[in-house]
Amino acid sequence: AQLVESGGGLVQPGGSLRLACEASGNILTVYAMYWYRQVPGKQRELVASITEHGNTVYSDSVKGRFTISEINSNNTVYLQMNSLKPEDTGVYYCAADLSVLGELHDYWGRGTQVTVSS
Repeated sequence: AQLVESGGGLVQPGGSLRLACEASGNILTVYAMYWYRQVPGKQRELVASITEHGNTVYSDSVKGRFTISEINSNNTVYLQMNSLKPEDTGVYYCAADLSVLGELHDYWGRGTQVTVSS
């Protein structure tokens, strides 16, 4: 199985971006999907997550600005990012807890760069 992110780019402060993450492969069940953010010199932080039942978690820094979508039938999840700030800049990684060929594993995408700058 693999995860592929898309939708990153350069945006001005106050702007919006929508990231997508698609999980593919011999997936039986998607238990949860996550968006993490990595800034050079800092630990990777959890931005948002959603379970197969729709339970969401957001970091305090993005609450009210970012929205994670439900996991759709194509095993894709979106992260809608509004009112972006320069401190939102970083590499955004998608992760997922997947049942593949009867075994539960966590998977990671390669990341997509988000730059918020004027």
